[in-house]
Amino acid sequence: MYTASDPRSTLAGSGAKPEAGWVHTSFFGSQLALFYGTAPQVSDAGGETWIARGQNFVLAYSKAVAGGSFVRSAQPDEYAVIIPDAETQVEVTTAAGAEVVPGYSVVFVPPGDSSIRMLTSGTIIRLLTPKSTDMAEAASNADAFRQPHPNVPPFQPWPEPAGGLRLRWYTLDVPEDPSRFGRIYRCTTFMINFLTPRNGPRARDNVSPHHHDDFEQCSLALSGAFTHHLRWPWTTNMNVWREDEHLYCESPSVCVIPPPSIHTTTAEGPGVNQLVDIFAPPRLDFSAKPGWVLNADDYPMPES
Repeated sequence: MYTASDPRSTLAGSGAKPEAGWVHTSFFGSQLALFYGTAPQVSDAGGETWIARGQNFVLAYSKAVAGGSFVRSAQPDEYAVIIPDAETQVEVTTAAGAEVVPGYSVVFVPPGDSSIRMLTSGTIIRLLTPKSTDMAEAASNADAFRQPHPNVPPFQPWPEPAGGLRLRWYTLDVPEDPSRFGRIYRCTTFMINFLTPRNGPRARDNVSPHHHDDFEQCSLALSGAFTHHLRWPWTTNMNVWREDEHLYCESPSVCVIPPPSIHTTTAEGPGVNQLVDIFAPPRLDFSAKPGWVLNADDYPMPES
């Protein structure tokens, strides 16, 4: 349910039909991780790190100090890094060598051994799949995902780029385009949509309630404040009905929005409200829109 001016109003359905018996017969609620005012899961010489997860992803939000390092050994799959501030600079080392990456960027790091060294202090966000079991177990909400949630299919990575996986990074300094929804980048494991920041609260007569049949959404609040509004469909079994949720959160924070809840988010802060939407694996409907995925030439879509 989008207004005509919303680029998402032109989206076509994926055409996939949910598998009978596992979707829309039982529900689970949202997950909220408030990184402000709560103790980090990791506090060491490198800084402070808060960790939260969904069914198919783990998010690590770090307030890092200059000289700090974040090391992955025998990393099983590609992971992503968001560097949200232009003043932050890091050095990423992989088997191919070391490369300096500027701030206000999205980075995709190949499997294997790698490290991120902070050349300045600043914030970085790492996105990993639950194959990174050490990070998944460290999440503040790990207990909520001891069992698979019913409406999210098993994770399947997308195809590798021609020539194989290697370090790639992309600037977020991209001109606005009203025909495109945010600034979207994808890799084999993640899709990241760095949304256009909203100055001041969102108008209450121009919201966008919608739902996803079979994938979860991670909404990362980087600045400002938001209310995430969720409503679940009624089924013939009243025992699985759920109350509406209206989740107010400041930043930094994460809200995991499960399918098939009807949801929309309203910016609440008087200043800049910056939200990043994250999906694992990438969304097919966004990928099918010409020009929406800014690095589509590097990462192919599934053949199907």
